[in-house]
Amino acid sequence: MIPWELIDTAQIPGGGGHLRLKRRGAEFSIMLGDNELMNSRLSGSEQALATLSWERIRSRPGPRVLIGGLGMGFTLRAALAVLGPRARVIVAELVPAVVAWARGPMTSLHGASLTDPRVSIREADVGLLIREARGFYDAILLDVDNGPDGLTREANDGLYQRAGLNAAREALRPGGVLAVWSSAPDQDFTERLRRAGFGVEEIKVRANGKKGGARHVVWIATRSGP
Repeated sequence: MIPWELIDTAQIPGGGGHLRLKRRGAEFSIMLGDNELMNSRLSGSEQALATLSWERIRSRPGPRVLIGGLGMGFTLRAALAVLGPRARVIVAELVPAVVAWARGPMTSLHGASLTDPRVSIREADVGLLIREARGFYDAILLDVDNGPDGLTREANDGLYQRAGLNAAREALRPGGVLAVWSSAPDQDFTERLRRAGFGVEEIKVRANGKKGGARHVVWIATRSGP
């Protein structure tokens, strides 16, 4: 078997530890400690984060979408494949090195997505972009941790607690959706979404799409009312 090669490491701002980019042949992995955050062979559930969200806003002619976490670009590319030419997609990536990896050693994965005219890349905390917005986004897609808790950095906990969910609701247009990816179910988070005023769907998706793999979870939380 081809051994893994360490390509680069990067500090997560705010004391969140170090990310490691590894490669084995054509396969890439991004690690945080002993946790594999993503692998280029497994993209189905990250793609579902985009397509499930799009199905709920597909009638909107020029949707504005915020993606939290660039990663290996699976969610971004899936979003671009279904969104129309008038869409605007903002990608918030906290770790500058992840953007550099996308434009460097992982350019074959990302293709032309980073230069798509519909896309803006912001090297920023997605929580800040959410808090700055009021009724602006049609969809907010979060894939910044392995679930609704701050795995990569403690400050991310705020995204999934009541104040963060309230901020996300305020940042959405009526009928807009907050979509959150997770490696496992979390009933407490489902209830927090409901208490924050969202209509909630908890959808199980395969890690590798139709090819199977582990079962992951995507929450689709819809803002109703003014």
